[in-house]
Amino acid sequence: MKAQRQRRLWRLLLVGLGASVVPLDTAVNIAFPAITGGFRLPIAMIQWVVIAYVLTYASLLLSFGRIGDSFGHARVFRAGLLWSVLAFLLCAAAPSYGFLLFFRVLQGIGAGLVISCAPALVTAFYPDEKRGRALGVFTTMFAVGSALGPLLGGVLVALWGWRAVFWFRAPLALLSLLFLRGLPAARGRLGEPVDVGGTLLLALALGATLLLLNEREGAQRAALLALAFLTFCAFILWERRAARPVVDPRAFRHPAFLFVNLASAAVNLAAFSVLLFVPYYLVRLTSLPLAADGAVLAVSFLGMILSSPLGGFLLERLAPQRLAACGAALCGAGLFLLANLEPSRAFAWPLILLSLLLEGAGLGLFQVASMEVVMRTLAAGDRGVAGGLAMLTRTIGILAGATLLSLLFHAVESAALARGAAATSAFLAAFRTSLRLSALLSAAFAGLAFLPRGRD
Repeated sequence: MKAQRQRRLWRLLLVGLGASVVPLDTAVNIAFPAITGGFRLPIAMIQWVVIAYVLTYASLLLSFGRIGDSFGHARVFRAGLLWSVLAFLLCAAAPSYGFLLFFRVLQGIGAGLVISCAPALVTAFYPDEKRGRALGVFTTMFAVGSALGPLLGGVLVALWGWRAVFWFRAPLALLSLLFLRGLPAARGRLGEPVDVGGTLLLALALGATLLLLNEREGAQRAALLALAFLTFCAFILWERRAARPVVDPRAFRHPAFLFVNLASAAVNLAAFSVLLFVPYYLVRLTSLPLAADGAVLAVSFLGMILSSPLGGFLLERLAPQRLAACGAALCGAGLFLLANLEPSRAFAWPLILLSLLLEGAGLGLFQVASMEVVMRTLAAGDRGVAGGLAMLTRTIGILAGATLLSLLFHAVESAALARGAAATSAFLAAFRTSLRLSALLSAAFAGLAFLPRGRD
């Protein structure tokens, strides 16, 4: 029995190691100045390095999850690791900016293959009643990767240049690929035909939606909005007739399932305010050295790392809706405390760190619990789609936060400057307003505790 548990933990860690190559992409953010400098580009062009990658994997997550349900999660996961190894090396060797963007699209395909089936794989290591433990470990490793990315990225760029933030992940993916043996078979119906029509419609609809979140031009926004609406309608009509749909629209009739997916997007939108605005707060309103700013931000990820395994154990004792509600409320409390800090007061630094720790801990609890709701609501044969959907709503929330919170911040700051406020006062007003509204949004979705439970 002990040997079996050790083997199960070893496989779980290897899957987590392979999946970590996706959140480690935060290392690329540190390389942005070196990339634009190396290719002699204006700073605004760097956004396409992010868009090409995120848009690709986010639009393919559900489709790859369904492919995993049909052909085996382990096969899709291994294919994603192998594809990612090649994509990392191609990105590192990109001779021009155009080639780098194309290789980032290829990297996005690999990321979609990996993380669409990783949740289904890790939950297969445990019986259903202990599934929360696996989700807790998976969320922890995802948080560790996100936290280590910027720290490693700075060292790698300093030693070997921007190309290192891509190639250093190739050995990690290869190591996971080589040592993964005897992965459990999928619980679904292997060999069933893939819904190609639904897959293409969904990828187009999600791609148009994600581009819409990043588009500022009026005419282009209108065109993308129309495209997203029409393709989503076509997708729903197609799925109603498909024998094996990518995702069954009837699942969204379940109150807890619908609400937790909306909550996932909303809470991740709110939590992204930390990564979006706190770096500017630290630079403008504190005397902390620039090199230490990343360590302060890492406290939020530390909260996730500490709370995610705890959330996995608590799921064996609490309803997932209630645990998700506690996580959303805790995240909102951390954001609200952070929004109301006075940087000049005594004990400001302990309160900043406590706020970030609370926000990260709440987000970790919420993500573990919300993924459990999605997993238990969909059938065992749809675990790939369930994992893909959980990752997709998280990504949509982050992208929406980057756009909507930035617009809100700019509007408040501009209004304050127009009234004659000093630059620092205008910034602080926009910072507080953005974080307070984010806190309210997260706290509002704590009401999901009162929803009916998803079916087991």
